Order: sequence, then C-alpha cells, then structure tokens
Amino acid sequence: MNDSQIYNSILELRIDWSELDLFGHVNNVMYFKYLQAARVNYWDRTGLSESYERDRLGAMLLSTHCLFKQPLFYPGKITIKTKLEFIKNTSFGLQHHIFNDKNEIAAIGDDVIVFYDYNLNQKSNIPEWLRKNIDHLILG
Repeated sequence: MNDSQIYNSILELRIDWSELDLFGHVNNVMYFKYLQAARVNYWDRTGLSESYERDRLGAMLLSTHCLFKQPLFYPGKITIKTKLEFIKNTSFGLQHHIFNDKNEIAAIGDDVIVFYDYNLNQKSNIPEWLRKNIDHLILG
C-alpha cells in the first residue's frame, strides 16, 4: 500500500535554525506549528479555506494533541502526512504523522475540527460539498 492510499495530504517543510531550543533540538512548541501547517494545508485542499473567505463558513479547531516520539534537529526536513480519522455530523478528526528526513516518525498529532458558521457563531453540519471533497482526497 502506498502513501496516497493511507494519507490524504502530504506536506514537506524545512527545519529552520530559529526553531531550536537550548538543547539543540526542535522546540516542542514548533511541533504544534508543523501540525497547524498540515491542518491548514488539508483545509486548503478540501475547500474549507475558500469557503471561509467566501461565506464565512469554515473550520474551527476544537482540540489538538501531540505525542512526541523522538527529537528533530537542524539542518533537516520533515514530512507531515495527514489522514482522516473520522467524520461525524459537525466534526471530523485528522491524524498527522511527522517524519524526519530518515523517514522515522518523530511525532503523531491528532486534531478534532468542527465545521463552524462564523456568521452565526455556532457549529454547523458538515455540508455535502465538503464530504465530497474529503472523499475525493481519500479516493484520489
């Protein structure tokens, strides 16, 4: 099974020297920045970002979690691979695997996202167009 059958979105990033902490490895806060980049990439690919800009209907992060498996170092690159974990009436979950440049898992992140109507300031049912766009990412 190849990555496109497992992961719905893949993002590559370069580790910057400014992301290091006193101990010479990537600071734990930066992992959440990487998760955010992967999450927004997923939103862009599914049309959520465009929907927000056009209609103020989009995504809101409900929760995020990161399990740190091993440190990341500069210089280096990471690859963040994202897959859909679940989809319900008003929310969906993403799981992100952060790989180092040796293709080893450095961290696993989990997000819960709600579809949100920013006009009414309340969550809303996930529309059919978004379900289709998510399915399109899954099926390729």
